Amino acid sequence: MYKKILEHLNEAVLLFDRQLKLTYINTAGEVLFADSARHLLGSSAMELFKTVDSEQRLDLEQCLQMDEPLVDRELTLDIMNQSITVNFSATPVINDDQVTEIIVELQQLDRHLRISKEEQLLSQQSTVRMLVRGLAHEIKNPLGGLRGAAQLLDLELDDPELKEYTQIIIAESDRLQGLMDKMLGPNKLPNKALLNIHEVVERVRQLVLIEANGKLSVIQDYDPSIPEVFADKNQLIQAVLNIVRNAVQAMEGSGILTLKTRVCRQMTIGRKRNKLTAKIDIIDTGPGIDKEMMSKVFYPMITGRASGTGLGLSIAQSLINQHDGMIECDSQPGRTVFSIYLPLENHHE
Repeated sequence: MYKKILEHLNEAVLLFDRQLKLTYINTAGEVLFADSARHLLGSSAMELFKTVDSEQRLDLEQCLQMDEPLVDRELTLDIMNQSITVNFSATPVINDDQVTEIIVELQQLDRHLRISKEEQLLSQQSTVRMLVRGLAHEIKNPLGGLRGAAQLLDLELDDPELKEYTQIIIAESDRLQGLMDKMLGPNKLPNKALLNIHEVVERVRQLVLIEANGKLSVIQDYDPSIPEVFADKNQLIQAVLNIVRNAVQAMEGSGILTLKTRVCRQMTIGRKRNKLTAKIDIIDTGPGIDKEMMSKVFYPMITGRASGTGLGLSIAQSLINQHDGMIECDSQPGRTVFSIYLPLENHHE
């Protein structure tokens, strides 16, 4: 019963013996260390807890010898060559008046910050989408009347020069109509079916290579073990294509584009925790996104290019949101990463 409770905790719980060898780790701990209990059991505390700051030390020996709890807030650990920030707590276990084991609890702060950031982004996206859709509908109504009046006027005119003006009004009305439709985003529910995520990524890769005319280098880093995802193939292609085209344009048509797929375990998207999530990384070697733009990059009509509409990423986010997924972005000069997260259904768990 106690083991069942431990396995369902969100915090990592580890148990060490007197030699500071790992004897137990729960599911959250396996996720944190990105490894299975079978491989981790028997590892020493020194191997598992490598601090990034050399001045920081986890003196578990003192906890063992002195029977004193050890607590460290916002400790930065190096796990799997990645720096993570945790709250660290070590508690001695006493049997027959002596410390026989140590329980270590790790609460990953990065995860809580990411969840908070995602919730804020989803809320902002929902608010902005409502405002934009309301504005687009208000513009579409008089736009239809304007186009209709121009068509009627065109039929009444005999002078070719005057007809040229009415044709301009009709053409510009059509252009604005198309822009409003894009601002409104997806206008139908996804037609979901089981599909291999790599079919989507490969289709986008082929399209972009054709458009690039041999100037672009594309690296494929796929995980073939990813289960099929329940999704709308055309909508996923559109979402990935929008991001990839943005990346290619940022690199001015030449550079290195990396398409990477992986499986994430125990991933929280918004308020929902998913046991399995498919992740698609789109990585480019462009100049990066300005810090001022980062918080607004998924907003409609926001763009860093003079010729851009600022709708590509907004539409991509809307399409992925319809699949209960999320798009995140991390950028620095020479490396911009857009990560698409798609939950995998229960029959894959």
